[in-house]
Amino acid sequence: MEVIVKEAGVRLDKAVAELTELSRSQANEAIKAGTILVNNQKQKARYAVKLGDVISYELPKEEVLDYQPESIPIEIVYEDSDVAVVNKPQGMVVHPSAGHTSGTLVNALLYHVKDLSTINGVVRPGIVHRIDKDTSGLLMIAKNDKAHQALAQELKEKKSLRQYVAIVHGNLPNDRGVIEAPIGRSDKDRKKQAVTAKGKPALTRFQVLERFGDFTLVELTLETGRTHQIRVHMAYIGHPIAGDPVYGPRKTLAGHGQFLHAKTLGFTHPTTGELMTFSVEAPAIFQETLEKLRK
Repeated sequence: MEVIVKEAGVRLDKAVAELTELSRSQANEAIKAGTILVNNQKQKARYAVKLGDVISYELPKEEVLDYQPESIPIEIVYEDSDVAVVNKPQGMVVHPSAGHTSGTLVNALLYHVKDLSTINGVVRPGIVHRIDKDTSGLLMIAKNDKAHQALAQELKEKKSLRQYVAIVHGNLPNDRGVIEAPIGRSDKDRKKQAVTAKGKPALTRFQVLERFGDFTLVELTLETGRTHQIRVHMAYIGHPIAGDPVYGPRKTLAGHGQFLHAKTLGFTHPTTGELMTFSVEAPAIFQETLEKLRK
């Protein structure tokens, strides 16, 4: 594949990361391997690109993974022939990847739920939407392709209900509000998301539930579903999620990652048309931390 440089003076590895699907680390490895060329010639990563330079590159081959059913205990809140609703524990990855080939929610689903939609292929069978590894809470699972399409369309049309609770740093000045700011890949760190003019529209509603002085318990409702949306938006307004190792401060509440829980999930049943709503309480460490803050 080829791209043409339109901004001169940038390092080759950075230019590749900005212009292609490759990360900067992938770009560096490819440059060293000689699979990235500038005007059909090898260059070093520090090469300053020029206007009109033609960069040719190869996409890395996807690692073929063998996903096996695993007898991992999971809480199935609801299940019928079309959908299932599961309460994902904190610390569990939703689907396998090169770094997580086992122990994921998908591995557990393959064991406990016999029928799963195939729209997302073998990598994410049944997975309609995701939450982060260290975020706990509710996920809808599609058991056939028709149900998957209906649930995905409802998400796209912003008709599904996805409400979270979180403990955030600081004392929010308003009892409720709306955060509307576009989110995309960070220019400073390609592994992170950020509020950026080049991002996609993102909207989060918040409501204060309890105040503890240095911390606040909030309810958050997603209108869109960008990667890390709540974590990025709360950090953007100066009230990052407590325990967030990526977007929050180092000095924070002790736990196993961000204090963020997908508490309430609502959607229209793809077959019956019934509006279904489910809620689950936050995990024990979340509740114990709240009690400590109350005291």
